[in-house]
Amino acid sequence: MPEAHLKNIALLIDADNASHAGIDPVLTVLAELGQVNIRRAYGNWAKPALSNWNTITHRFGLQPMQQFDLTKGKNATDIAMAIDAIDLLNAGKVDGFGIMSSDSDFTPLVTRLRQDGMIVYGFGQDKAPEAFKSACTRYIDVDQLIRTNSADDKTGSETTPLDKDLINLLGEAWKAASRDDDGFARLQEVGQIAGNRSSFDVRNHGFKRLSDLMREARDNFKMERREDKQLYVKRLR
Repeated sequence: MPEAHLKNIALLIDADNASHAGIDPVLTVLAELGQVNIRRAYGNWAKPALSNWNTITHRFGLQPMQQFDLTKGKNATDIAMAIDAIDLLNAGKVDGFGIMSSDSDFTPLVTRLRQDGMIVYGFGQDKAPEAFKSACTRYIDVDQLIRTNSADDKTGSETTPLDKDLINLLGEAWKAASRDDDGFARLQEVGQIAGNRSSFDVRNHGFKRLSDLMREARDNFKMERREDKQLYVKRLR
């Protein structure tokens, strides 16, 4: 891909509410969107709790953004991140954002960025408030992402059970996709439709690819590769 056509992505990290262990897989995910040229980590770097972040800032090209705790119980990090995000938005310097945090206080910021057409990926814990998850274009569970990224096998070391809601989501996506006379739809199209739900990402379920997830769901879906080298899927039940 020519350099001029690469999207410019900004990763803003709430170091107080994010695990340093997730930075490598998070950057890998954001590479799907473009080049992560802006990488800022916010927090009070005098805190012992952030010492792990200190050890990786140079390795991953993170710019530490110092925020002192001027008032006990008040977090200046959130405000600083929000201000910088809006400045970047208004300057027209970025094409998308990654917000690494589980803090619901960022929900209005993400909503504002999305209103201007920005793609916003959220990275945090599964227990993050649904309002924040839903506001993001895509929300990814960092703990599961770390486990999946470190797995040696193709489907991940720990896969989340495929519950009824997930099967139904994939089934609805299959139903909405274009199907041939035999009821098969292109797997890529099914994935794109399912991906319109911010809560859906195969990595949240311990898989690296949608095809791996579909193989695990073989009691509910049949998948086949055709002469055009494309994968096709059909719901069985």
